[in-house]
Formats: sequence, structure tokens, C-alpha cells
Amino acid sequence: MTRLATALLLIPIVLALILRAPAPLLAAALAVIGLLGVRELLTSAQHYGIEPMRWPAYATVLVIFGLLGTQLTAQSQTLDIAETLLTLLGISTIAVFVFLAVGMRRRQLATVFPAAATSLAAILYVAVPLALLLVIRELWAGAFLLLYLLLVVWTGDTCAYYAGRAFGRRKLAPRISPGKTWEGTVASLAGAVVVGGVLLTHAPQISRWLYAAGLVARRHAYLAQHPPSLADAVILSAILNVAAQLGDLIESLIKRGAGIKDSGALLPGHGGILDRIDALLLAAPVLWYYAAMRALSRGHI
Repeated sequence: MTRLATALLLIPIVLALILRAPAPLLAAALAVIGLLGVRELLTSAQHYGIEPMRWPAYATVLVIFGLLGTQLTAQSQTLDIAETLLTLLGISTIAVFVFLAVGMRRRQLATVFPAAATSLAAILYVAVPLALLLVIRELWAGAFLLLYLLLVVWTGDTCAYYAGRAFGRRKLAPRISPGKTWEGTVASLAGAVVVGGVLLTHAPQISRWLYAAGLVARRHAYLAQHPPSLADAVILSAILNVAAQLGDLIESLIKRGAGIKDSGALLPGHGGILDRIDALLLAAPVLWYYAAMRALSRGHI
């Protein structure tokens, strides 16, 4: 019951942010989620005997979202893609040397490199994928694309849970996530493909309805004359589902290695922030790559 109540509270907030929030507010919200996720991951790292560099990592998260929030006002779509990539790459590269430089103050020099590597991994694992969500929303009529992504991920997760409980017999990865089954995995894929295929092939119609209802701004609506074909929509939805399920397993691997059940206790009935966004962390870069390649090759998505 607590799990359901938390979900019912969070879902309207998340939808309001991706559909209507101005870019600075969305960037700020993603920065907060990024900070909380990085904090949880660095806390998990302590169970591996690593003492990470927390404050430099938190500062890096703020720099990423601060710079992206100011850059995503350029008019040239191609330039935007290049700028955002250079921003993320540049900050990540500089962060390596900042972390190592900060580590010079430690007494135990043997702890510096593992701590710096872990702190950078937290940025790449949590903050960069979240930043790509902001890029998608602001560059490519992405409110609809983010809605599509969330519904594909949520549908897959729901189908996996209920099908696994009802029909699950064969364990998918018992050492990593004992509750996951092959039956749930197949149901997850099927549900995501059906929902994603319908959403993406009817993107202009759904976007027009959302715009008419005042739920999305025109610049964030997907009004392309030629939406993806059914085959493309099915393939993309399937790839996103596989990425989401793999992202879930990866977070379970980290927790299993650390000997903890949940990444945190922030969300009643759900665990921590990472327990809720783990599937998005790999699915977001996949959707970004699809949108970027489509935009570069066609001039639109």
C-alpha cells in the first residue's frame, strides 16, 4: 500500500515536470535527482571499502546541469548536439584531474585512485544520463519523447512484475536479482513493444491532443509530418526495454556486491532514488542516440 501511495504521489509530479516545466526548473529538478542518486551510489561504494570524494562529485553534478541549462538556448540543432556533447565530455575529463588533485591531501595515497575512479563512475552512471533527458526535452520536441520513454519503461516494469509473480518459473539472474524471471522478462518486452509502438506511430496525433489540452507547450510537442514507421517504433521500443531491464540488473549487481537491499530509504515502499531510476539510466542514452542520429540525418526527428 505504501508503495502504491508513493507512486500515485510521484507520477503526477514527474509528468508535470517533463510536460510543462520550463527548462531551468527541469534542469534544477534533474540536478536534485542527480545529487541524490550520486550520493546513494557513493554510499554504496563505501561497502566496497572505498571512501569516495563526495563534495567534488556533488559540485560536478551542479556544474553539468548549470552549464547545460544555459547552453540549450542556441538555435542551431546541429550546434546544440555538438555543444552538449562537448560540455559533458569536457566536464567529465576535467573532473578526473580535479578528483585526483583533491586526493593529494589524503594521508593514504593508495586510496586516491579508487576514490577518484568511483566518484567519476558515479557522475557517468547517474548525472550524465539524467542530463541527456534534459537535452532530449529541449532539443527535439522532447516532452513527448520523454513521455514515451517513461511509459515504455513503466509498462515493461509493470508487466515484468505481475507476469513474474503469476507465471515466473525460470530465474533470469538468481545471483544478482533472485526475483526476476525469464517469463517476466518476456512479458516486459512484449508490453513495452505494444505500448511503445502505438505511442510512437501516433506521436503527432497524441502531441496535438496534449497541446490542445494545454498539457504541453507547442515547442515540446512532436508534430512531425512523418513519424517513425511501425517497424522503427517496435525496434526502438524493444531496444529501450532491453536497456531498461539491463539497467535494472546493473543496479542490482551494485547492491548485491555491496550487500545491501535498497540503495536508500528516501521513497517509502520503493527504496532509494536509484531504485526508481535505474532503468532510465541506460535507456536515456539509447533514446538520445536515436533522436540525435535521426535529427542529424533528416534535420528533424
